[in-house]
Amino acid sequence: MILQSLAGLPAFLVYFCTALFAVTAYLFIYTRVTPYNEFQLIRDNHPSAAISLGLSLLGFTLPLVSAIAHSANVLDCLIWALVALIVQVIVYYLVRIPVPDLANRIVAGELASAIWLGLASLSAGALNAASMII
Repeated sequence: MILQSLAGLPAFLVYFCTALFAVTAYLFIYTRVTPYNEFQLIRDNHPSAAISLGLSLLGFTLPLVSAIAHSANVLDCLIWALVALIVQVIVYYLVRIPVPDLANRIVAGELASAIWLGLASLSAGALNAASMII
């Protein structure tokens, strides 16, 4: 019984490690796209940076979860992870249209701008995830 349960362990490890790689790549790239250092702001106790980056990460991981569940193989999963990353970068630039000084506001610790960016990222991620299963 236990051996049957563990039969899927290799596939689990492959997809889990793939997801860790994709999340790491996402954080590396996304934090270079934004003009401020999210991790330094978080270390300096700026909730605005934590909110915007954390919700953006959720907006990326939702489609990643969908890709893991529905992809044909690991390469397919990575391709959809790349699509999810591109969507999140596009969202970052789109939400700056109604709030042109978004970056400065987040650096200044303004929560409204961080929540706007974060929830827009999360919404795009949810739509992205749902679109992957069609």
